[in-house]
Amino acid sequence: MSLTPPRSVEGHQLADHSVDRRMVMLAIMAIVVGTGGAFGAWVLVKLIAIATNLFWFGRLSADHSVITDASVGWLVVVIPVVGSLVVGLMARFGSDKIRGHGIPEAIETILFGESRLSLKVALLKPLSSAISIGSGGPFGAEGPIIMTGGAIGSLFAQCFHLSAAERKTLLVAGAAAGMTAIFGTPLAAILLAVEVLLFEWKPRSFVPVLVAALISFAWRPLLLGSGPMFPMTAIAPQASWALLASGGIGLIVGLEAALLSTSLYRIEDLFHRLPFHWMWWPAIGAVVVGLGGLIDAHVLGAGYASIEALLNASLSLRVVAALLVVKAIVWLVALGSGTSGGVLAPLLILGGAAGFLLGQFLPGDPGFWAMIGMAGIMSGAMRAPMTGAIFAVELTGHFSAIPCTIAAAGSAYAVSVLLMRRSILTEKIARRGRHILQEYTVDPLDLIQAGQIMTRDPATLPGTMTVEQAVSFFANEAVHRSYPVIDPQGRLLGLVSRTDALRWQSDRDDDQTPLVDAISDAAQPIAYPDTQTGVVADLIVESGIGRIPIIDPETRRVLGILSRQDLLKTRSANRHAELGRSRHVGTKRPPSKVQKPA
Repeated sequence: MSLTPPRSVEGHQLADHSVDRRMVMLAIMAIVVGTGGAFGAWVLVKLIAIATNLFWFGRLSADHSVITDASVGWLVVVIPVVGSLVVGLMARFGSDKIRGHGIPEAIETILFGESRLSLKVALLKPLSSAISIGSGGPFGAEGPIIMTGGAIGSLFAQCFHLSAAERKTLLVAGAAAGMTAIFGTPLAAILLAVEVLLFEWKPRSFVPVLVAALISFAWRPLLLGSGPMFPMTAIAPQASWALLASGGIGLIVGLEAALLSTSLYRIEDLFHRLPFHWMWWPAIGAVVVGLGGLIDAHVLGAGYASIEALLNASLSLRVVAALLVVKAIVWLVALGSGTSGGVLAPLLILGGAAGFLLGQFLPGDPGFWAMIGMAGIMSGAMRAPMTGAIFAVELTGHFSAIPCTIAAAGSAYAVSVLLMRRSILTEKIARRGRHILQEYTVDPLDLIQAGQIMTRDPATLPGTMTVEQAVSFFANEAVHRSYPVIDPQGRLLGLVSRTDALRWQSDRDDDQTPLVDAISDAAQPIAYPDTQTGVVADLIVESGIGRIPIIDPETRRVLGILSRQDLLKTRSANRHAELGRSRHVGTKRPPSKVQKPA
């Protein structure tokens, strides 16, 4: 009988983090992915510029242009419809994965698709998004670039022998790189990866994502420019009341985020009731976009100029009110129709407009309060409070406002999680029958060691017991399905089970054979008192043996046994600690059950 412990136990060392040298390899690979994400963002920006020039100015140019400068008359209704027809055809005959705003699709691929994105998606997503945004679609480039950057990371990872978790790391690294290149916000991109995409907090994934974001940030001055995307000069109020005001704005835009999310999916439900193929839905939604453009052309396109104008308080109250109402309507209808585009830029406009209007009743620059509204609505809608707080200050270079953006993001987040079961991102996934829990907790099995919950001094069988005696024991006295077999010094020889007894009962030729000679020569799974119970749980699954002996690593003596039931008790105890409530101060302690010595 071999007692060599499995690699999962013998090679396991207790440490704060589970990390090995492959983290370095992934970090090196993230350099390539970060570069790919940066160039992917540059390509997307140029494609949007080309599409904008073609649709609105009738010229072939990659120079930046603004839709509000175009004079097309009633064609403002037709152009979004034409662009959306093209997107619908691309989704129908290309890949339906280009539909939507990109982030839910990335999350679904990470959690349920082994982080495998196709080359088709990598090519069609930026192209379809550029056509959608360039023809007036009220979207931003962040969702498409997250999907495109993720596809670049995933495709690169698929060229190597990597695990699904490692592919996920490079997919998210590409997404963070793309977001960094577009907005120049490396810290917010890293936080978005942690809060929304990675579903873990591990060095193996964090370090490569950080490397990719910084590499992309290094490329950005050469590709898209340097400095904050929306620099602003407003001075942040230093008084304590500013924190309270920011928290109040956060509460209001948190309600706004909940209303927007609810409205979006109700509109999506209405589109599903239409008697047309979903290929035509974007064109139908684009009619509303065009009508909104007739009211105010500021609601068309990505709206980055509108964000900058809000932050610098250079828009009239009428235009801001139109942005708040009309932009919300056209964006919700267009996104609900299933066309290709992002959510972040529209959310910034809607949160910024709300903050700007509320700022009319507060001291200070309305542009500052617009920034506070942007931080809050991003936190409330995407359930990413730290990302929302940092993103707003990185966008503007206004780092002195961090306390206020944190207050707004925190209060908006609190309202959102209390009012909505799911975020604007996860609701789409849930509607496909997949539930996501966006809470990072430490597995209780990784906190507890085997020696803490094992059954000590378990019942054992001597190695000198004969097969006949063992068969009789399992037939009449056995309480458990298996028992450790030990030598006279208490050292483990192996494990004998009820299955062994049934086999021996049908084969009576070796009735007098001692157990030490009868038990299998296969390696016996074992663990040590300091082995984490999570490792033991993996061992039970891999071996199919429900009771693992816990032995002293020096003497090999059996100290205890760890069963499936013990592991379930650990989870139950953790659940009780989470939900069980009691008061200790001011109450009498229950009498101790431990007997005091006489």
